[in-house]
Amino acid sequence: MDRRTFLKATGSVAAAVTVSRNALASSARTVAAGRTTLPINRGWRYSSKPPANIHHPEFDDSTLTRVIVPHTNKPLPWHGFDDREYEFISAYRRPIHIPAAAKGKRVFVDFEGVMLASTVYCNGKRLGEYRGGYTPFSFELTPHLAAGKNILSLDVDSTERKDIPPFGNEVDYLTFGGIYREVALRIVPQIFIENIHAKTKDVLTGNPSVDVDIYLDRAANTHSGTLSVRAELRDGDKILAQSTAPVTLPAPKQHHEADADQALGALPYDPATDAPSASVSLTGKVDLWDLKNPKLYTIHVQLLEDGAPIDEDTRRIGFREAMFTDHGFSLNGKIVKLHGLDRHQTFPWVGQAMSGRAQAQDAKILRYDCRCNIVRTSHYPQSRHFLDACDEIGLLVLEEIPGWQHIGDLAWQDVAVDNVRRMVRRDWNHPSVILWGVRINESPDNHDFYTRTNNLARALDTTRQTCGIRTSGAYNGEFLEDVFTCNDFGFPLLKPNHPRYLNTEFVGHTFPTKTIDAYERQREHIVRHARVHDQIASNPQYSGGIGWCAFDYNTHNNFGSGDRICYHGVMDIFRTPKPAAFFYKSMVDREEEIVLEPAFYWARNDESTNFDHALICSNVDTIRMVVITNTGEHVIAEGGPDHEQFPHLKYPPFTFLVAKKLSGAQWGDLRIDGLIDGKVAVSKHYSGSGADKAFVLLPDETRLIADGADAVRVVLRVNDEHGNLRHFAADGIQLTLEGPGEIIGDNPFALIGGTGAIWIRTTETPGAITLKGKHPHLGVATVTLTSSPSQPETA
Repeated sequence: MDRRTFLKATGSVAAAVTVSRNALASSARTVAAGRTTLPINRGWRYSSKPPANIHHPEFDDSTLTRVIVPHTNKPLPWHGFDDREYEFISAYRRPIHIPAAAKGKRVFVDFEGVMLASTVYCNGKRLGEYRGGYTPFSFELTPHLAAGKNILSLDVDSTERKDIPPFGNEVDYLTFGGIYREVALRIVPQIFIENIHAKTKDVLTGNPSVDVDIYLDRAANTHSGTLSVRAELRDGDKILAQSTAPVTLPAPKQHHEADADQALGALPYDPATDAPSASVSLTGKVDLWDLKNPKLYTIHVQLLEDGAPIDEDTRRIGFREAMFTDHGFSLNGKIVKLHGLDRHQTFPWVGQAMSGRAQAQDAKILRYDCRCNIVRTSHYPQSRHFLDACDEIGLLVLEEIPGWQHIGDLAWQDVAVDNVRRMVRRDWNHPSVILWGVRINESPDNHDFYTRTNNLARALDTTRQTCGIRTSGAYNGEFLEDVFTCNDFGFPLLKPNHPRYLNTEFVGHTFPTKTIDAYERQREHIVRHARVHDQIASNPQYSGGIGWCAFDYNTHNNFGSGDRICYHGVMDIFRTPKPAAFFYKSMVDREEEIVLEPAFYWARNDESTNFDHALICSNVDTIRMVVITNTGEHVIAEGGPDHEQFPHLKYPPFTFLVAKKLSGAQWGDLRIDGLIDGKVAVSKHYSGSGADKAFVLLPDETRLIADGADAVRVVLRVNDEHGNLRHFAADGIQLTLEGPGEIIGDNPFALIGGTGAIWIRTTETPGAITLKGKHPHLGVATVTLTSSPSQPETA
C-alpha cells in the first residue's frame, strides 16, 4: 500500500479553495481540461436517530428531514444548554448524480469539516472512518459507483471520543456536531493535479520569484503519453510569467479507505514519496502582500499529455517575507509589533455550522472593528472562508492543530500528527498564515511527539516557522519549535526567555467581563489588556501579544460563568463590542482610522459613588470633555494620554478624574473632542437625558445568495439621540420576517446590554427579505435584504 495515497485526501479539499469565496453561490466549476467540482451542499436527508438500514441504497428517506450544509446536528439556545444534547450519532444521506462526462475519470467526495468522526458509505458499502472534526478528508468513489442513481451516506459521531483530539480529558470549548463545512464531488482524470505549493522567494530583491511545486496523483493500471506541466503567474487575467517543466510518470497510488489514509498521514516525511512530481520557477514584477496592501496573485497550473491539457488547477498567493527574528516579527523587512486576539469559530444557536459569509465577517470584525493585525485560530484549523478573508484584508494568522492540554496515547498522537499534515497542506498557500502551531494548546512537554510534529511541518513547508503554545508553567520546558509562544496570564509578564518570543493568551479567564457589567469592571478589563500590551511594547523581544479572546464562546459546565459561556471576549458572543474592544481599535495608526471611544456610560452615578474616572480609548494627541447644559458649555477635562500608567504604548488610553468639575456643573449632554496638532480631528456627542430614543437594525451586508445556507448578521440595538448605545436597554424585540429567509436566533429576542444580534439565512428561493423588529415603545425598525439566484447543484 502506497503511503502517498494520503496526499489525495489532504490535498483534495484544497481544490475547493480554488473556487473563490464568490462561490458562496455554490456553482459547479468545469475547466477546459476536464476537471469538474460539483458542490453537494443541498438535498441532504438527516436523521438524529438513524435506523439500522439507513445506508441501504433502497432505504426510503422521504420522511427524513431535508437539510442544507453547513448543518448543525442540534440547534440549541445561545446559552444555558447541556452539551450532551448534541453528543450523539446522526446520519446523513444524499443521492448523487454523476455526469456522463465523468466516464473514464475518477470521482472523489471532499468533506471540508464534519464533527467529530465520519463513517462514509457509497451505495451501502462502507468506505471507512475519518477521525477528526477540523481537517478535510476525501474518499474515492470511482470503484463503488453504479450506473444511474447512487447514494452517498455517512454516520456522524458527535460524541466526545477519547481517541480523537481534542478529547481525552476536559476541554474548555464545545465542538457541537454535524456536517458543518461544505461538501463537493471532484471529477478528475486518471492522472491529476493533487496539490500545488507556491513558495515565494527573494521578494525584497529586484527579482522576486515563486517556486511552484506540483503534486500529481495517478491511479493504478494507468498509462500515459509524455507528461509535462505549464505554470502561469497571473494578476487577474494578465499573465505575468509562465514556464513549463517535464514530468516523470508518478508511481500509481492506492487508497487506504479504512481510515481515510490517516495512518499514512502520521508517517514521517519521506523525500522519496512526499516530494513534488514537478517544480516550476516563475519570475515577474509584483507588488508585495502586506497589512495595508494585501495584494494577491493567482498561480494557474496545467497538466499536459503530449502537449494537450488534461487537468488544471489554481491557487491564490501573495508575495511576502514573514519571519520572527531576534528583534521581533519582520514583515517584508520591517519590524511589526503584533497585537491581536484569539478566535473560536462558534456561533450562537448553530455552533460551528455557519455560512462562509459569516466566517469571513469575523475576519473583518477583527481587522476593522478591533484593528488587530494578527489572529490565532484557537484551538484548531478554521474555515477556509475565514482564511481567505484574512488574505484579502491583511490579517496575519497563527494556525494550530486541534487540542487542549491533553495528550493521548500513541494512536491519538498519530491522529494529531496527521492533523499537522492536513493543516499544512490545506493552507500552505495562504499569505496571511505566518506560523504553524504544532503543539497541543497548553499541553506538557513530550519530546517524541513534538519532535514528530515539528519535523513534519518543517519538511512539508520550508517557508514558515513553527511554534507550540504552552502555559507559563512550561516556561522552562523543552523548546523544539522555532518561535517560543506562551500563554501568560500573570502580571507583570514573564520576560522573554528566547530571542523569538510571542505572547499568545492573557487576561481572559482571570477577568471575565459581560456587556452588562458595571463600568468599574469594564474599565478594569481595559486596563488589564492595555497594561499587557504596554509591557510587550517595552521590549523588542516580545514580538507581540494575542489576547484571550475575541468573542465570548460556549463551553462545558466546569468552565465559564455557569451558563455555558466563557465571558472572556472583548466582544460578546454576538460579535458586539465590550469597551475593551475599543482599546484594541485605538492601537491603529491614524492613517487608517482616527479612533475616539469612551469606555464609560455617560451617567452621573454609574460608579460606586459619583462618576469620576473617565477612561477613553483613542489615538489622538489631546482630548477635551465638554458638558453642554442650558447655561452653556463647561470643560470638565482636557489633556493628553495616560503615559504615566502606560509609558510604552504609542497610543495609551486617556484617564481623567472629573468628579470635582462635574459637581459644580449642571448635568447635560457630553461632547468629547479629539485633537491632533491642536485641531479637532474627531468629535462625538453623548446624551445626558437617560432616555432610550431609537431602535435600529444593522445588517453587516444586504446582498445574499439564495443557496439555503448563506447567512448575514443583523445587530439589534437601542440608541440615544446621537446614535450611541443605551447600555442598559433590556427590552424584548418581536421579530417578523417576510420573504424567502429564516431567522437564526430567538424570537422574541431579549436585548442584552442594549444590543444583540440574530442571523438571517436564505432559502433556495431568490427574492426580497424584509426583517422587522418591534420595540415595546420605540416602534418598528425595518431592514430589507436581497437574495439573488444561486447556481443550481447538478450532482
